[in-house]
Amino acid sequence: MIRVLYERWRPSPLAWIHRAEARSVAAELARFGMPSRLQRFDAAASSAGGPPLLRLSDPVMFEATKALTSAGIRYLGPGAAAMGRCYDKLEATQAAHANRIDCPDTWLASDAGRAAFPLILKPRRGSDSIGVRVLQDGAIPDRLRNAEYIVQRFVRGTEITVGLVNEQVGHPLRIRLPEGVPYSFARKYLAPPRRHPLDDEALAARVRGDAIRIARALGVDWAARVDFIHESGSGRLMFLECDVAPLIGSASAFAASLSAGGTSRQDQLRMVADEARAH
Repeated sequence: MIRVLYERWRPSPLAWIHRAEARSVAAELARFGMPSRLQRFDAAASSAGGPPLLRLSDPVMFEATKALTSAGIRYLGPGAAAMGRCYDKLEATQAAHANRIDCPDTWLASDAGRAAFPLILKPRRGSDSIGVRVLQDGAIPDRLRNAEYIVQRFVRGTEITVGLVNEQVGHPLRIRLPEGVPYSFARKYLAPPRRHPLDDEALAARVRGDAIRIARALGVDWAARVDFIHESGSGRLMFLECDVAPLIGSASAFAASLSAGGTSRQDQLRMVADEARAH
């Protein structure tokens, strides 16, 4: 019996999205002959039975992986160390750059004197593009000019995402957004753009290769989704983010990428629920 852990109700869109996904994943597991039940996350419930499958929003997932690891409780989800590296966008970018992966120029918001506008401003730690904004000119607001925010060179191009699990990489997907329009929280969840398998095979091969290198550099040890931008004109393929706690439901970009790469939905779920790879 696979226990799918969900978080308590709270007035947060992230909680609502992930609670709904937990129900969806539990139903899919049962449909494919993998008995499952939903269980609200708490440390006591997580210690009984086999390793539970964590379906929690990133802020809760981050704390849960640390707490479960500290308590010696096995679970299905990202390792605490990998989650920590990828949750910190500055650390993830620096690790990718150190492994010869191209990235947009990135600074702490408190150390962005060299940065030329326009810029992308992001929370250093966070998820789902919450708090991301484009700064066309002027100055970084004083209240955000600190070590909890980063700025990156604004890149115009095509957004690309690819899913992977246990180093099995899907086919990259092109996100159909107009150039220069950021992939914001609202666009991800309220008015999602279309996604299509990337038809440029040479570019797709570059994306898959870089995704594997990034996963290894960041110590990815479960499912992940890696985001890139392909700059217009220069042809540069730049790493943006690695989400090691992605949505894995049937409607997710992770699932669409793996399916486009030839991995059946049933096999995807078997891989993410593989108890032999529990932490």
